[in-house]
Amino acid sequence: MINRLLVANRGEIARRVFATCRALGVETVAVHSDADADAPFVAEADQAVRLPGDTPGETYLRVDRILDAARRSGADAVHPGYGFLAENAEFAAAVADAGLTWVGPPAKVIAAMGDKLAAKTLLAEAGVPMLPSWTDTADVTDFPVLVKASAGGGGRGMRIVRDADGLAEAVASAGREAAAAFGDGTVFIERYVERGRHVEVQIFGDAEGRVVALGDRECSIQRRHQKIVEEAPAVVPESVRTALHEAAVAAGRAVDYLGAGTVEFLLAPGGEFFFLEMNTRLQVEHPVTELCTGLDLVGLQLLVAEGQPLPATIPATTGHAIEVRLCAEDASAGWRPAAGTLHRFAVPRVAAEFGGLSGPGLRLDSGVVTGSVVGVHYDSMVAKLVAWGRTRTEASRLLAGALARAELHGVTTNRDLLVRVLRSQAFAAVEIDTGFLDRHSEVFAPLLPAGELPVVALAAALASAAGRRTEARVLAGLPSGWRNVPAVPQVTRFTGPDGGIEVRYRLDRTGALAEWSTDPGTADPTVALVEAAPDRVVLDVDGVRRAYRVHRVGSEVFVDGPDGAASLTELPRLPLPTVELAAGSLLAPLPGAVTRVHVEVGQRVSAGDPLLTLEAMKLEHQVLAPIDGVVAELPVPAGGQVRTGAVLAVIDNAEETS
Repeated sequence: MINRLLVANRGEIARRVFATCRALGVETVAVHSDADADAPFVAEADQAVRLPGDTPGETYLRVDRILDAARRSGADAVHPGYGFLAENAEFAAAVADAGLTWVGPPAKVIAAMGDKLAAKTLLAEAGVPMLPSWTDTADVTDFPVLVKASAGGGGRGMRIVRDADGLAEAVASAGREAAAAFGDGTVFIERYVERGRHVEVQIFGDAEGRVVALGDRECSIQRRHQKIVEEAPAVVPESVRTALHEAAVAAGRAVDYLGAGTVEFLLAPGGEFFFLEMNTRLQVEHPVTELCTGLDLVGLQLLVAEGQPLPATIPATTGHAIEVRLCAEDASAGWRPAAGTLHRFAVPRVAAEFGGLSGPGLRLDSGVVTGSVVGVHYDSMVAKLVAWGRTRTEASRLLAGALARAELHGVTTNRDLLVRVLRSQAFAAVEIDTGFLDRHSEVFAPLLPAGELPVVALAAALASAAGRRTEARVLAGLPSGWRNVPAVPQVTRFTGPDGGIEVRYRLDRTGALAEWSTDPGTADPTVALVEAAPDRVVLDVDGVRRAYRVHRVGSEVFVDGPDGAASLTELPRLPLPTVELAAGSLLAPLPGAVTRVHVEVGQRVSAGDPLLTLEAMKLEHQVLAPIDGVVAELPVPAGGQVRTGAVLAVIDNAEETS
């Protein structure tokens, strides 16, 4: 029996495992890097052990230090979560050799499935359908193909290649990314199926040799080959579902599978499917299966790890569940990762956290809370929001509504994109595949229309004025900026998503909005002030009343309204002098490491040419030339570390230097 469990992972999955442990009466141990010392998962554990490490990204990969933490804390079992060490056969073997219970499949199974090339050969013999693959670029003659990392998962180390010219660079780039993420840069090449769907089957095996399928999931909507929207069950014909389950169970039996696993398939438009990989761990998207079956998959993992059999009866799937991955990244800027402090993290109408639901509702599995710091050392996912409904339509509407109303302040996220995906006609019609985002550029538009920004800025200015009045020591009852004889209006300047905006307004002696305008000007609507408080402003806009929630942190102002959210920075009325950067300077959007420099000083470049590669959150990001010109400066060499705002390159305008 497991009495004290150490979770060798961090963030949301550590909190998820701890939730089941609390329900079962199992004591918990967290391990953490210095960067995670104040994280929620550390605070929730019964015990926590610091893991020393040279860098936060390497800390959780040190098997010796994790085993030492288990010894010092008195843990008798280890759960690897997902990622990091979850698919490391050497770690599984080391845990068993230390006399601890390993919550996962045996090391030999992890080793067999961890090498994707070997796994394809083994499972092909078991009758599981496979795509053709190659290890030598010279053997590839038909395109498009997909370059894939042999180790790991999560979409890292994957590249689509559509012609022979780009194959060598794709193999090199995928290998670097795989080595950074998994410590193994081995890649292979596989036939790429256009308009394919990513469908997977959740399997479980016990010590008695029984392997069962616990339903299936649709995971086709992806960015950079990493899932961001997942649902259960997959919308497929029952005949296809039956065949998928049979193939998945056959794969599990072929390796004497034990514990939770996922067999992933690529479903072609005609209904034919092919094996992609077997993940020998709990998946990020496991909550949708839990909500549709009523099972606690972490609880089943502990049950099987203790040597007990699976339940005799497996519940049927009911209703529909959809999960979205909320990530700290700017979807409209090439998925650029974001970092910072979450000044507010609030999702409305959440009925459960890390657990089941009693009916239609929302579940939140989050690694962060208000005040959490999102760094650049780990994956960009900060939370998962999951909805269960009686139908797919009910679940998607519930999920989109909650996401749209969530208050996510301080860190850029992919929230707007997720809402637009869920509300799109293509999603409703199940016209989805792994290329969904490539074809639907409209989902990258922010929820807040550009024309609504002036009213949002006005709400922010009025809230700031109301805040100043509440703090005033004298004449606090007078409207902000009021004069006995009207003169110039109040002026508040902001920087926003599209540059600067200036709001001018004047209140009369009753506190009503006498006049207002913005610059740069548009056709500003007729607005009447209904109510203004430091955290809430109600406006009548062309006869329609709208309420805006306003949250101020220093000079940052976060406004959530009926049409979307905006983050503004209020500029000081008397700004201090600042250092002016050279024209054409390209700044680092977040901390990271320059892994490659593609150009030289003096080289002429065109807009869109790659200048250098920046690695952050375990992914490579190309820094492109914004204009035609000549490279004037490259202050950071390959291998150099940079902070947010550091100058990466300076491009002189071509016309000025010709």
